[in-house]
Amino acid sequence: MSLPQPDGYLAMPLDANAIQAKAEIADAASFVRERSGHGDKGLAVIGFSLGAYYALELAAADPEHVRSVVLFYGTGGGDFSSSRAAYLGHFADNDEYEPQASVDGLEEALRRAGRQVTFHRSTRAGHWFFESDRAQAYNQAAATLAWDRTLAFLQRS
Repeated sequence: MSLPQPDGYLAMPLDANAIQAKAEIADAASFVRERSGHGDKGLAVIGFSLGAYYALELAAADPEHVRSVVLFYGTGGGDFSSSRAAYLGHFADNDEYEPQASVDGLEEALRRAGRQVTFHRSTRAGHWFFESDRAQAYNQAAATLAWDRTLAFLQRS
């Protein structure tokens, strides 16, 4: 039995190390860009849950190098006016960690910033629906559909 967690519960352990985490993510993106042989095309970034926050942050902080962002059941706030990325999001209507208001707010903020954005909401899935190692949450139909949409999005963007 899992107990309900307060808002922001997933982010609490990383709050103290957020600056270090952002720096490490930026370094990793730079490493991939330099070694990919296709750095001029830009990076695609995928973030799951709390990782979505960092994907959003990277796209805003490094707009010349991030061309696509895919989010799985995670949001974040911020100023997206400098971002040049296209955004795809996969969310669950039944998500105890990511309120629908947060998803709607992020979608609106990205649109206000002039970004291409497509968000999908699964009505029969919850948080972590993509993660097969979480038997209580995994939803194969939702995960397969999200992955197919992700591949199509990445081929277009």
